[in-house]
Amino acid sequence: MTARIYRPAKTAMSSGMAKTRDWILDFVPESAREIDPLMGWTSSSDTQAQVRLRFPTKEAAIEYARENGLDAVVTEPHKRKPNIRPGGYGENFATNRREPWSH
Repeated sequence: MTARIYRPAKTAMSSGMAKTRDWILDFVPESAREIDPLMGWTSSSDTQAQVRLRFPTKEAAIEYARENGLDAVVTEPHKRKPNIRPGGYGENFATNRREPWSH
């Protein structure tokens, strides 16, 4: 059975880093999803695709995969570049601005 170990990226809808600190172990689906002709719902006979395990470190996830005989593929996360500018939003309304602020 094949598993994927990765660290999730932050969502595009928030600037917070919640749910990005843990490492995730997902199982690769072994069968394709099928569409129900009557209702149009998608289903699968593979129940392992629903399992998502969280680990505090990458080493703990790799150790779990090794102990349970899983072929794990580890994906390293991309590093974010810091995009915080000095002053931030409050500087737009500062009284000591060098140039006037306008629309």
